[in-house]
Amino acid sequence: MTAHAENVELARQVIDACRVRNIMIAAAESCTGGLIATTLTEIPGSSAVFDRGFVTYSNTSKIEMLGIFPITIKQYGAVSKETAMEMAHGALARSEAGLSIACTGIAGPDGGTPDKPVGLVHIAAKHYNGTLLHRDMHYGDIGRAAVRFATVKTALEMMLKLAVIDPNYKG
Repeated sequence: MTAHAENVELARQVIDACRVRNIMIAAAESCTGGLIATTLTEIPGSSAVFDRGFVTYSNTSKIEMLGIFPITIKQYGAVSKETAMEMAHGALARSEAGLSIACTGIAGPDGGTPDKPVGLVHIAAKHYNGTLLHRDMHYGDIGRAAVRFATVKTALEMMLKLAVIDPNYKG
């Protein structure tokens, strides 16, 4: 099974879980450039639960579209846990969603530094009950497409985990 086919199957599970629980989804993407939203919307009937996607590639778009604090980006950088978590929060706050996913990272082939190498991606998922998950992924310099597909897979796994939790659970 290809990485894309695997991701589409995960997306189907996310869509089904959200449909059963009547939870809408929003995605805030940087390094994946809308690939999470694309994968989710490949599923027929996804419009019942996919509210919107924000592709926020620039720092300005993160600030304007998602309400990221400029100081967060200045202090921690666009590729950071803090920025990813604010992106997830902003996607929930600026949509009709009850579940959000956000990612920011360095897909390559350039742009990496010793502190933030190519293949570093921060992914955050937030549930309307306040539960927030974060994953700090170090995929390595495996190629731009592979980093992006791996990010989608991790993001979908995180969304599935949050979609099936008890609504009263505070993580």
